[in-house]
Amino acid sequence: MCALKLVSDAVPKVTDKTFKRKYIALGRVVTHWEDIMGEKMAQVAQPLKIHYRKAHRKGDKPTATLDIAVSSSQASLLIMQKGVLLEKINHVFGEQWITDIKFVHNSANMPLKEAKVKKILSEDKKTVLSNMLDVVEDAEIKERLAKMGRGVLSEQ
Repeated sequence: MCALKLVSDAVPKVTDKTFKRKYIALGRVVTHWEDIMGEKMAQVAQPLKIHYRKAHRKGDKPTATLDIAVSSSQASLLIMQKGVLLEKINHVFGEQWITDIKFVHNSANMPLKEAKVKKILSEDKKTVLSNMLDVVEDAEIKERLAKMGRGVLSEQ
């Protein structure tokens, strides 16, 4: 009878070298992103992932493609600078490891949503709102109107 082994024990041994290099590389790109892209472009474009492909034939070098998230309008500008960007990226690695750049069209670095500020309703306004809603009989409608009233009457 043979003992079964968990796949989770074997996977790290098989993928360790590839993933270690891949994620270290992406970390380096992220760390040096402003140096690679320039201050302005670093704000509108961001590195997404690196696709790593092993060499298929003996003597061939492995290749890697860097995906960069950028808006469609900025992508057209970056496409013309692709060669310069590859040079700058590979300067960070000290070798020609990234061989291509793919621009993924989306809204990169969207402004963050502002944090919701909890609004406070004074006791006087709570009383006024409660008195206004006393005439409403339907509980569901009364609750919705109360919620809307708290939003309208509240202070930051």
